[in-house]
This record gives sequence, structure tokens and C-alpha cells, in this order.
Amino acid sequence: MNDLSGPVAPRRRPFKTTLLIPVLNEIEGMRAIMPRIRREWVDQVVVLDGGSTDGSAEYARELGHVVHVQRRPGIRTGYLEALPLVLGEVIVTFSPEGNSIPELIPRLLDKMEEGYDMVIASRYLDGAVSLDDDVVTAFGNWLFTRTVNVLYGGRYTDIMVIFRAYRKELIRLLGLDGERAFRLPERLFRTHISWEPLLSVRCARRKLKVAEIPGDEPPRIGGRRKLQILRWGAAYYLQLLRDRFIWP
Repeated sequence: MNDLSGPVAPRRRPFKTTLLIPVLNEIEGMRAIMPRIRREWVDQVVVLDGGSTDGSAEYARELGHVVHVQRRPGIRTGYLEALPLVLGEVIVTFSPEGNSIPELIPRLLDKMEEGYDMVIASRYLDGAVSLDDDVVTAFGNWLFTRTVNVLYGGRYTDIMVIFRAYRKELIRLLGLDGERAFRLPERLFRTHISWEPLLSVRCARRKLKVAEIPGDEPPRIGGRRKLQILRWGAAYYLQLLRDRFIWP
């Protein structure tokens, strides 16, 4: 387990930061996790609500956060809808159901200050552990990460995790705001996928400056696990293979 002992002193950063939090019926996790996020860590919190019916969006508004209720399904689609609301030059994507440790947010941003384009909170680096993995997801994460490292010359230990910080301009620079890389996998497997794996792929392909810090993944708090393991796994793997030969 990685050591989180000791406070992290807040300081003025050379960039503005938006914490972008997708939610869908996560009220139990949000009530446990959101109070641990200190206001001085980021300049803005945007909660992206996928149509919750349990009060998740209302709770976020009570906390004073910007809330966008997305119009179309899928995390990636929601990201794009919320993008005009994002004020930060750096985005931190964060899972509020307990899998992401809030106290690691300043450490991600400290690393970004060293000039990195993206910093990942890896569940498998330097003794970090995932307590939410099962045999299937652990193998899938290993396989996807190994494939990206072999095909694109990456040095990742975790390409899949949502908890990461990156420069907002990468969305345009790497074509994450387009449909071409997503259309075939999503139609073929009848699902909606996010852009974190493709972000990892294209950062490696462009030889951008990427780092990881160790970040444990605790078990989720309440709610329902929403993984579509087979559909998402097949769609993501097709996407990363497609991108090896066709881009954008």
C-alpha cells in the first residue's frame, strides 16, 4: 500500500486545474469521498452526471460544484459536453465511488508542475494495489498495458485507470474530440467507451512526456459496478490495435 502520511501543503500553481468527476448514482460514495476534497487543491470542480436518480447531482450542487447533466450516453460523450465548462488548463479525472484516493490529487498536480503532459495514478506501480480488481479485470489491465508498451514503446504500468491529470489541449491535439477512433469499436460491440486508454496510446505514440505515481485503488463504496467487461474489453482492444495502423 502506498504511504499517504503527512499533509500536502497547498500552493499557487502555474496553471489552473479542473477536477472532472463523472457520476451515475454514486450518492453513497460521494458522501464519503467528496468532503475529503479540499477546495484549495483545484480551481474548479465539475461534476458530470449521467442521469442519476439517487440525488448525486443535487448533492454536488449543495457542495457548490458546477454540475452538467449529460444529454447523450457514455463517459466520453459527457466529457465533450462538459468541456465548454472546464476552466482549467489541466484536467484531473476522478472516480467518486471510492476507487480514487482524493489525497493523491495534489501529488498528481505536483508532478504535472515538473512539465509533464500527463500523470497517471497507477494501481500497479511501486507496491500500489487494486482492491477492486478481480481475476478478469487484472488480466485485462495487464494485457492492454503490455500491448501498448510493445506496440507504441510506452513505459506504462496502468493505461486504463480514470484517475489521472493531463493538459486540456491534449484532447484536441490527440484527436480525442473526434469520432473516427471510437465509431467502429462502439458500433461493433454496441457500447460506449471512454478515452483514457486512447489518451495513453496517443501520448506514447507522440512521445509526449508522461509519468506515473503509485495510487492504490480501494474497493468501491455502495452503488453498482458498471463495468461491461467483455464489451468494453473487446472495444478497447480493437481500438488500440486499429490505432497502430490507422490514425487519426
